[in-house]
Amino acid sequence: MRSAAFKFGSLLCLASCLLVAACVTINVYFPAAAAEKAADKIIDDIWGGNGQPPAKSDDKRSALPERANDMLLVAAHSVLNLLVPAAHAQADLNVSTPAIRQLTQSMEERHARMKKYYDSGAIGLTSDGLVEIRDQNLVPLPERNSVRKLVADENADRANLYREIATANGHPEWETDIRTTFAERWASKAASGWYYQDKSGAWKQK
Repeated sequence: MRSAAFKFGSLLCLASCLLVAACVTINVYFPAAAAEKAADKIIDDIWGGNGQPPAKSDDKRSALPERANDMLLVAAHSVLNLLVPAAHAQADLNVSTPAIRQLTQSMEERHARMKKYYDSGAIGLTSDGLVEIRDQNLVPLPERNSVRKLVADENADRANLYREIATANGHPEWETDIRTTFAERWASKAASGWYYQDKSGAWKQK
C-alpha cells in the first residue's frame, strides 16, 4: 500500500515538473507544411484550380489503460496537452478571415485580366512572391499603363495577403516565411510557358 502511494506521489511530481518545464521551454516554430497547404488552396482559388479537399478528422480513440499507473500518466499527458498545446498540433493555418477572402477575390478577378500577359511572357513571377513586368516590349503600347497598374495592384494585394495570414494566425513574425512559401508555390503552380524567377533572381520559363 505504501509502495503504491509512493508511486502515485512520484507520478504526480513528475507530471508537475513536466508542466512547468513545458511552460518555460515551449517554442512555436513556423508550420511549413500547413503554410504550403494554405498557399496551394489560395493559389488554386485565384488561378482556377480545384482547391484542397477538406481534411478528414480521425475519430479513433485509444484503448483505455487498465492499470492505475498508466491511467495517471495518460491523465497527466492530457492535462499537459490542454494547458500547453504542442506547436505541431496546429494542422492548418486560418486563411478564412474577411480580409483574406476579400484579397483573394480581388486577385481572382484581376487574374482574368493578367493571364494573357503571363501567357505572352510580358510579366512573370518574382522570387519574393510578387509579379513584375519582365518585358514591356511584349505589351502593346496602348496597354502598358493599364498593365503597370495591374502589376502594382496585384503586388499590393499580395503583400497585404502575406501580412494578413501571419497576423490572423497570431504570429506577425511569420510574414517573411509565408511570403517565401507563397513565392515557391506560385512558381510551382505556374502554367506551362509562364516565366518565374529562381532563388538567384534569374528568369526561367516553365
